[in-house]
Amino acid sequence: MNLITVSGPPSSGKTAVILKTAESLRRKGFKIGVAKFDCLSTEDDQLYAKAGIPVQKGLSGSLCPDHYFVSNIEEVTQWGIREGLDILISESAGLCNRCSPYIKEIRAICVIDNLSGINTPKKIGPMLKSADIVVITKGDIVSQAEREVFASRVGMVNPRATIIHVNGLTGQGAFELSTLMHDSDNEIDSVKGKELRFPMPSALCSYCLGETRIGEQFQMGNVRKIKLENQHEQN
Repeated sequence: MNLITVSGPPSSGKTAVILKTAESLRRKGFKIGVAKFDCLSTEDDQLYAKAGIPVQKGLSGSLCPDHYFVSNIEEVTQWGIREGLDILISESAGLCNRCSPYIKEIRAICVIDNLSGINTPKKIGPMLKSADIVVITKGDIVSQAEREVFASRVGMVNPRATIIHVNGLTGQGAFELSTLMHDSDNEIDSVKGKELRFPMPSALCSYCLGETRIGEQFQMGNVRKIKLENQHEQN
């Protein structure tokens, strides 16, 4: 089975891209499944089920969704193998620009939209910088010049990635993306022992453990304090 990880900022069009790409893959005879990871709630699993795609939903609750992903991806992979899937797509919650649920030797796709601003690519961390494929959405809403500038900014951040424009409404570009989704030489039967491409954010502080009070006396563990500049000295 091929495992594909898909991440991206909130509302960038990840689910729409996956649905349109899955249509193209199913026409080729591939059996597709999706594992949707989110925080508090999601209805995306209903969209996949309505499209006839086997789906599993995982809600992390109070935990970081990407830490939750890493803790559960092996179980999800085994589910996909039991289902006889050819391709299992893991969709992340897309909460922050720092996290990156990417695994070495597992194809990684980052979905980002043209409406997020031309400076957004350089604000995104390993989620964009370590992706194999970058899918840019919502290109029909901006001008050709804006599309080219945005794609250029993405290429500056991740020059190794393949950049593809996909319209999540019409499906334009989904076929091209589908051609990169299946690789018979990269099939797996487990992700045990594999490594993340980039370490998860390190945080074990009093707030991680349920503290709600604000103040230095209540802060313990891995805490980073802001460095405030002295404006009077600068003047």
